[in-house]
Amino acid sequence: MQDTIKKLVIVGGGTAGWMTAALLKRVLAHAVDIELVESSDIGIIGVGEATIPPIELFNKVLGLDEAEFLRETKASIKLAIRFENWRAQGERYYHTFGAPGRSQAFCHFHHFWTRAQQLGDTSSLWDYDLNYLCAEAGKFAKLEVNDPVWEMQYAYHFDASLYGQYLRKYAEKLGVRRTEGMIEDVALDAQSGFVETLTLKDGRQISGDFFVDCSGSRGLLIGQALKTGYEDWGHWLLCDRAIAVPSERFEKTLPFTRSIAHPGGWQWRIPLQHRNGNGLVYSSKQYSDDEAADVLLGNLESEALSDPKVIPFRTGRTKKQWHKNVVAVGLSSGFLEPLESTSIHLIQSAIVRLITFFPHAGVRDELVDEYNRQSRLEFEYIRDFIILHYKLTERDDSEFWRYTKSMDVPERITEKIELFRSTGALTKENFDIFLESSWLQVMLGQGIMPGDYHPLADTLSEKQLRDKLTNTRQTKMQPMDQIPAHDEFLEMFTRSR
Repeated sequence: MQDTIKKLVIVGGGTAGWMTAALLKRVLAHAVDIELVESSDIGIIGVGEATIPPIELFNKVLGLDEAEFLRETKASIKLAIRFENWRAQGERYYHTFGAPGRSQAFCHFHHFWTRAQQLGDTSSLWDYDLNYLCAEAGKFAKLEVNDPVWEMQYAYHFDASLYGQYLRKYAEKLGVRRTEGMIEDVALDAQSGFVETLTLKDGRQISGDFFVDCSGSRGLLIGQALKTGYEDWGHWLLCDRAIAVPSERFEKTLPFTRSIAHPGGWQWRIPLQHRNGNGLVYSSKQYSDDEAADVLLGNLESEALSDPKVIPFRTGRTKKQWHKNVVAVGLSSGFLEPLESTSIHLIQSAIVRLITFFPHAGVRDELVDEYNRQSRLEFEYIRDFIILHYKLTERDDSEFWRYTKSMDVPERITEKIELFRSTGALTKENFDIFLESSWLQVMLGQGIMPGDYHPLADTLSEKQLRDKLTNTRQTKMQPMDQIPAHDEFLEMFTRSR
């Protein structure tokens, strides 16, 4: 039986390492001694520049000042992702962090809208979404409202390397010890198989009771030392490389991410205060690296600030994200392409899960098993949501899109599509980070229109239904005149605090 966990060692820095160090030290305080080992000779991938709303809670738990955070990380606000050319060339739709209209018990707003569509209404569902209205207008404000109809869920775009540096200063102030050095050897206990000691190139040894592997896709502990194996999802998600380059910022900083589909993959455009983040996620069977660079550089719309950087990856997950006395966090736990900006969230949720199941009195099988069960489900649900975008395309202009459109997908996705297509109904599973409104927007945006709606939508007369939609739209529009431009908000908010 292992003794009480007194010392925890984090292997690797970057966003994953310093997020782990900051939150563990903030929550566990003096209960655990934390040492982080990293080498400045190892580069950081640093393309995870877009996030989803739970990051705001992460920062609040740390007690970070939002204005300072925005300044230090050159951050901007993210209200949505705009998908361009995904269903077909020239078409676009939004996946916002909001929800359309005002739902009522047992019946989401989109059922009323669906009935209205069948009666000849021509409005877009997004006309009833405040996040969409602000994204299209380039506006944002932190609204303090009593009525949830005006709530705007938001996340951030930020420079991931600056965020890591910001959290490093924070964590070291709390007492996290940083050790500079390259790990050369990992020693396992002969009897238990637990990681016991790390040996650095200069001969120093670092021991610990528990280890968090933030070593990136190398998986130094979880993969190389403990040989946990990897579950490959490349047959569903064909992209296996990315190429990234920063470019000059535009005159206006838009409050949303752009995802632009190309014949062999898709391009991201992420607006920061000081530059744009750009990248192309692609299949090496469709594009060579040089061809990918040509596609990316030909679609920047602002001057590149460096040479493009190619990042190979393998989509999937580590089969055991907690094994022995090691938990994998970040790329060492698996990789899902950044289509829905989930990379940093997976770091966050892994740390929170580790705190929830922290092995205070030693590693127990029950803790390990439940941690791994929840991690597996979370990865699979995100995987399925990403697959949905590819499966629902109507494009046939390349072998890439012809394959994704016709490929067999996990049964859960097919069931969700058919349920929505026939009835308009949506379901939410535990550990699926995407709400019904997310599935709704992607399925509608990519051409799935419900054939039916909930019977509660029939409780209104046609006039009452039209009035409901008109009033809802007017209500959503009400605060728009008072909401400043996104850049005005950033300037005022970061300067005044």
